Amino acid sequence: MVGEYNENGVLEIIGVGVAPSTGMRRGVVVNIESTLASVAAAVEAAELMSGREVREVYCGAAGASVEGINSRGVVAVTGRGREITREDVDRVIEAARAIVIPMDREVLHVIPQSFIVDDQKGIRNPLDMIGVRLEAEVHIITGSVTTAQNLVKCVNRAGFKVDKLMLQSLAAARATLTSDERDLGCLLVDLGGGTTDVLVYSEGAPFFSSVLPVGGAQVTNDLSIMLSVPMDAAERLKRESASAWLESVDGDETVIVPGVGGRAPAETPRRRLASIVQPRMEEVFGMVQERVDKMGYWNRIKGGVVLTGGGALMQGVPELAQEMFRMPVRVGNPITLGGLVEEYRSPLYATAVGLVMLGAEESQPPESRGQRAAERPAKARQSEGSGTLGRIADWIRKGFF
Repeated sequence: MVGEYNENGVLEIIGVGVAPSTGMRRGVVVNIESTLASVAAAVEAAELMSGREVREVYCGAAGASVEGINSRGVVAVTGRGREITREDVDRVIEAARAIVIPMDREVLHVIPQSFIVDDQKGIRNPLDMIGVRLEAEVHIITGSVTTAQNLVKCVNRAGFKVDKLMLQSLAAARATLTSDERDLGCLLVDLGGGTTDVLVYSEGAPFFSSVLPVGGAQVTNDLSIMLSVPMDAAERLKRESASAWLESVDGDETVIVPGVGGRAPAETPRRRLASIVQPRMEEVFGMVQERVDKMGYWNRIKGGVVLTGGGALMQGVPELAQEMFRMPVRVGNPITLGGLVEEYRSPLYATAVGLVMLGAEESQPPESRGQRAAERPAKARQSEGSGTLGRIADWIRKGFF
């Protein structure tokens, strides 16, 4: 996904690239060469659509090794007149992140949840307040060092620099959740191909994050085994005909199952596909319930459940989730940013859109986001032009404007 600020300072999606992911399993790189080929193919497609040359990227991280921890830090306010400054906020966040983690893990994100000034709780932004003691409650997300290094290596060998690794569920939440859902408390379930990412928001900040090593690939595998068809045929059946809610399928509906090894295609009841898919999806949602129950966060979820990712497109998934979670469920499409709206308005692209949004926020300070595209900082993600025409345009711009 390629995005840029237009001349009015509005972020737009200008390029989308898709390629089969053949070198990863359950969010972890298992084949370097296949993964870098997939990365190169996807970025090349996005470059062609956008007309931009991509040099640096923001990359999503997932995998069962990702874990979230809540922590708290305390510092004394040292500013003049006991006024809380940016330095005090930075120090208290640094104190909160000073936790002991194993040598094989690294910190991906430190996200402030709320601040406490002299026992006054629930403060979102303590800057310029008066106090003696400042506390911060933060959510720390850690991941495996080797998993992250392998992912970065694939992207680097494909010819791009990884500016930052970001948790995929945070990106999906940025693209799909409303401010009301974040404040009320919301459960985000990102149903990906190799993993299912879980994120609980409460009072505007993440309180729990987890990654399950199951996803749509397991559903495809089940269909492949039970129907005795190749994986690509099973994937097509899952996308076009499968349902995760048996009650939504008419008893007389049938689908054509392709033959293997010269065997003729055969008809099979569509309810049979649903009877294969539903137990697996029940297992996935059951694991989500178990993880959230274990942490005791169900009482924080008052804004319902948001499903996103490619798995949310399967028929019957929202109905099954609503039955199991016993609360309102909706499918989360990415918010409209402008540009190629029809290309990315699907749960399939929620994480990629969120990475563009988070990357744009990281690359530009808030006060500069309204600047014209020509005034963007040097960290813009794409070069505006290359080759002879690009140099001529730069010369004209510098010489006459």
